[in-house]
Amino acid sequence: MDGDPAVEPQLDAFSLAFPLPYRVAIIVILAVWGWGLNLHFLHIRRIDVPSLIRYPGRSSSAQLTHHHSTYRIASLLSSASGLSIVIFWMLTRGDPQRVIDYDWIPMTNLLVIALLFSVPLRKLSVSHHGRSRLLRTLKRVSVGGLAEAKDGKFGDILLADVLTSYAKVLADLFVCLCMFLTSNGSATARPDRGCGGDILVPVIMAVPSAIRLRQCLIEYVRVRSAPLREATGWGGQHLANAAKYSTAFPVIVIGAMLRNQTEASPGLSRAWIAACLLNSFYSFYWDVAKDWDLTLFSDARERNSPDHPYGLRRRLLVHKPGVYYAVIALDLALRCTWMIKLNPSLDQISNFESSIFLIQFLEVFRRWIWIFFRVETEWIRNNPVGLDAEDILLGDFQGNKLV
Repeated sequence: MDGDPAVEPQLDAFSLAFPLPYRVAIIVILAVWGWGLNLHFLHIRRIDVPSLIRYPGRSSSAQLTHHHSTYRIASLLSSASGLSIVIFWMLTRGDPQRVIDYDWIPMTNLLVIALLFSVPLRKLSVSHHGRSRLLRTLKRVSVGGLAEAKDGKFGDILLADVLTSYAKVLADLFVCLCMFLTSNGSATARPDRGCGGDILVPVIMAVPSAIRLRQCLIEYVRVRSAPLREATGWGGQHLANAAKYSTAFPVIVIGAMLRNQTEASPGLSRAWIAACLLNSFYSFYWDVAKDWDLTLFSDARERNSPDHPYGLRRRLLVHKPGVYYAVIALDLALRCTWMIKLNPSLDQISNFESSIFLIQFLEVFRRWIWIFFRVETEWIRNNPVGLDAEDILLGDFQGNKLV
């Protein structure tokens, strides 16, 4: 059971209303809405995201902006899924057997989402160029490929990093398909995350981190092969970044071993905690110091420099300093959601399907926030010379006082 005695043993109350295929669809659709909000807010802050990812700009002011195009496809996806959910509710009426029997409805919805991403929709005034570009990038990234800087390397890195936050969602997508295609199985039954064997789901969860690890190694090789190595360094930072992504593998492997054990092993549990601590704090450090170029973990002289707020940097384009401090704290907290399992009173709750969905949502939310500051950092790196009247200076310093 999933901890709810008021329903059939096979399904909890949450799964009766939102079976696994719908939960996967909701998280995917939220990503599209989130990307639209990223583009919109950064456009307001005069950060040209399309230029950073080498996406063609609009040739005419009559064309929809990039964020409005994203909102349009998100609206289509939301409408299709919303209609599907309402039909599913009307037919099943909360009956567990009906929920299991009508699993083809939410699975059809996943197919519709895939088609909306891939087929031209010009009659609905939805540009196909952006979606085809996404699919090409996804195809390249899915095997660990990485474009050259002039061809959109930053876009590849951004997408691959997003995939690491969707590792559990991708695994759940596989579980849906596996259960749907299994004889006498149902995609809307209680999720069987051992479907396909004990190894396949952990392997799928590890793929996004393996993709980013390979991209880091590609960058390292490119730096080592560069004719002017003095200007690019020896590539140590790329190796350190690759090491960060490799710390995800022990968490996944040991976690799978613990799930497959009939009796808990204290030694294995301690190893899992140690692996989680290393992965969480290494990733948090990298978010702050490398991805966002903040000085919180720099030496005291740089961290306390009068040229910028404590632990931040001189150019803050997204918002005021207080927002940066709040985001740093939020990033740390959401990097450590796994600690819920260490509390005996919360451990059982963390296994509820609703709790699993909430944790997946919080990771996607964390990545959405991360994108604002990662893109801002890339924009500053690509526009380092001077600060003209067009720059948005929030929290700039004069002497030791904020203005």
